[in-house]
This record gives sequence, structure tokens and C-alpha cells, in this order.
Amino acid sequence: MATLIHSLSDHSGDVNCCAFSSSCLATCSSDKTVRVYSLRTFSELPYSPLRGHSYAVHCCCFSPSGRVLASCSTDGTAALWDTRDGRRLAVLGQPRASPLRVCRFSPRGSRLLAGAADGTLRLWDTRSLRPGRSGNVKDGSLVACAFSPNGNFFVTGSSSGDLTIWDDKMRCLYNEKAHDLGVTCCDISSHPVSDSENGFKCFQMASCGQDNQIKLWLILFADSLGAELKYKCTLNGHSAPVLACSFSYDGQMLVSGLVDKSVIIYKTSTGNILHTLSQHTRYVTTCAFAPHSHLLATGSMDKTVHIWQLDLKPSSAGSAVETESKVPAEDWTEDDVSAWLCAHDLADFVGLFKLNNIDGKELLNLTKESLANELKIESLGLRNKVLQKIEELRMTMISVSSPVPDEFLCPITRELMKDPVIAADGYSYEREAMEQWISNKRRSSPMTNLPLHSLMLIPNRMLKMAISRWLEMQQK
Repeated sequence: MATLIHSLSDHSGDVNCCAFSSSCLATCSSDKTVRVYSLRTFSELPYSPLRGHSYAVHCCCFSPSGRVLASCSTDGTAALWDTRDGRRLAVLGQPRASPLRVCRFSPRGSRLLAGAADGTLRLWDTRSLRPGRSGNVKDGSLVACAFSPNGNFFVTGSSSGDLTIWDDKMRCLYNEKAHDLGVTCCDISSHPVSDSENGFKCFQMASCGQDNQIKLWLILFADSLGAELKYKCTLNGHSAPVLACSFSYDGQMLVSGLVDKSVIIYKTSTGNILHTLSQHTRYVTTCAFAPHSHLLATGSMDKTVHIWQLDLKPSSAGSAVETESKVPAEDWTEDDVSAWLCAHDLADFVGLFKLNNIDGKELLNLTKESLANELKIESLGLRNKVLQKIEELRMTMISVSSPVPDEFLCPITRELMKDPVIAADGYSYEREAMEQWISNKRRSSPMTNLPLHSLMLIPNRMLKMAISRWLEMQQK
């Protein structure tokens, strides 16, 4: 089951692309802006929208750590933005100022690939901000690209219909005519698959095009033989050009967006259609799954972005979110802890935690002192961030063992309130969530949508005491 849980309608032009980090959703539009939203509340971050491009923004993507956001535009530039405060870190100009159509970070975030309307592509060093190697496709505009999970190669798609495999030195390894009327998008699954016929390590790729088709491929990669693109199958169900496709994090699902305004979600192992979504009123131009979660975002020329919650069966397990709900945190392995760190924008600590053999039980027992003295995390801000996420995990464990009374949940975040306040509509909210709601220039009630006659927030001490008593009872 796929449930529409939120719609964003802040853009004044076509939505061209959407992208997730572990904590944020970014969208970009023909209105020249990039907007960034919190996944916790779906509210726009204070520094958003990001302005700086002089023409339509075609593509946006997060670095693997989520700390940098890249965007590219018809103005011939790619911009790098700091996701903590919205500062523009750099402007990267394409040779000959050709309009940029697509950009992607490498898996380690050290390079940014940018592709242009004149068929040129360039790899940028994101640390030195210097241009690296460049290349160009034979015909047409470069409109799609995707890195392999190991970063050793990437694939580009062109408006002439070609799919091309390149190595990290910008050498063309393989080229194939894939879609007669032009490629529109491609994506590579992060999970390798095996090809029993050849015995090579394979990556599964999807491509879609103006020919109303979405195709699945195997990329065979061997040092001695180079690379090869092996056709696997064509997924049925499309009656119009397919403009976007994207794998879920675990590779078990594939989503596509169509000119006929629909969104189709497939199970990749069987090719069966799981869901068909029809809430957009114009072409669906972009779609993306969130990492380690069952959220899906779809964007359209109707100027909206829809956010969907997918209710999957346990057999679709594999994300960190499911690990948290199905396996008690105290029973987590070191790998489970690593997945949890990645899902909460703490991927930089994976190596440190593994080095110190931190499993679920150790994680729950971490303190400010152990983070500073034993794990040697010097930054107070980072220590506090880790502790905050551990505390949220403890709260989640409590809520799983005993459902939280609905009146203790903030109506905005649907999380247990720590500092409840009463708003002018008479309802209680988490202070931080309501303050963010108001700071985004909303003057209506989150519950009734009626105007708020006052923006004053009054502490709800009685409710805070009731929540504290309930927590104490859960811990006995």
C-alpha cells in the first residue's frame, strides 16, 4: 500500500528533480530555485529557498554525507551548497557555458559529474574545486548519469538514445543504442547481483526513454574484459514516455514517472507492478526513494512534490528503519549499528564505532564521558548529536514496547513531546516543531488550518508532567 502523506507546493514553476539525504529532501524547479525540507516535519528549512541560478535548475543531488547539495542549471553552472546553513560554497562553470542537465556525486563524494546539453561531461574535484577530466557523447545532449556503487565507473544517457559506460579516468568502455527516441533517465542499484551465465560481478541498471519503455540491464565489469551492458528485460505497463526512474535503497523496487501523469512502482525481482499512483495533474518529471526508509518523493510539471509512505511486507526488509522496529536495539550487531548511523546522518562515525566494536548494547550505554574519553570525539556538538539520536532511539524502544498515548504525540512530528506548548488554537505541540512552523511564515493552525489570532506559545506543564510519569512507568 502507498499512502500520500504530504504534498509540497512552494515552487512557482515545473519541478524538475528531487533528491533525498538521510534527513532532508531537496527539490529544484524551472523557477530558478532549490528548496530544502526536513524529513522530520516536512517543513522548509529556514535558509530555503536557495537562490543563485539565473535560469531553470534541472537537477539536484546530495553528497553521500548529506553535508553538501549540488544543483545545475540552464545557466551553465553547477552550484555547491552547505546544507547546514544554505551558504553557496562554489560555482562550477561548464566549458563553453553549455546548459547543464544533470549532476551526480561519486559514492565517496570526492567528485561531481556534470553533463551538458552540448554532450560534454566533466568530473570536478569537490575538495579542490578544480575541473578534472572531461569527455563528450557522440550525439545529442547528455541528460542522465549514474555512478556504480564502488565508484569505479559511471553510465551516461543521451537524448540520441545511447547508454555509455565510462571508467573513472573518463575512458569510454562501452556504448549501446538503448532507446530509439532518446534516454530520459538511468539509475544503478546499490546492491550488486550475480550473473550465473558469465560469473562476473554485476550491477543492475534501469533506463527509461521517450519510447514508452523502461529497461533493466546488467552491467558486467571485469578488469580483463572491460565492461558490457547486457539487456535483461523490459517492464510492461507504460503507455506514454517515461521521464524518470529510480531504485529503492535495497534494490527491491523500481519507481518510474510518466508523461501520462502516473507513477508506477515495480518489484524488480519479478517485474510485477506493486502500485500505480495517479495524483499528479501533469507530467511526472522526477521520482526518488529515501535512503534507509520507505518514503518516496515524486515531482511534476504541476509544480508539486508528493511524499508517499510505502507499507511493505516484512519480506521487503533491509532498511535501517525496519531493523529498528523488528529487532530490539540491545540485540543489534555492529552492522546494524552501522546502518543506524548511516540512516541518521552519522555515517562519519561508522569506522570509529566498528573499530571499538560498538554493538546495540554498547550503543545504548554510551554517555557523554565515554564519547569524549573512550571514543575520543572531540567536538562537543558532534557528541551532543550522537547522544540526541541515542535518546531518540531509547524513546522509540519505549514506544514499541508500549504504544504512546496519542495525546502525548506532537500533531506536527507525531513524536513524543519533550517540551509541549499550547498554541492559540488550543492544541498542544512540541515547541521546536511549532516554532519552526511559525518561522516558515505559516499563520494558520496545523490542526484546523484556521488563522491563528496569536503566535504566543504557552508551556503545557501539566502535559509535560503526565509524559514524565508515563515514561517512568515504562522504565520500571
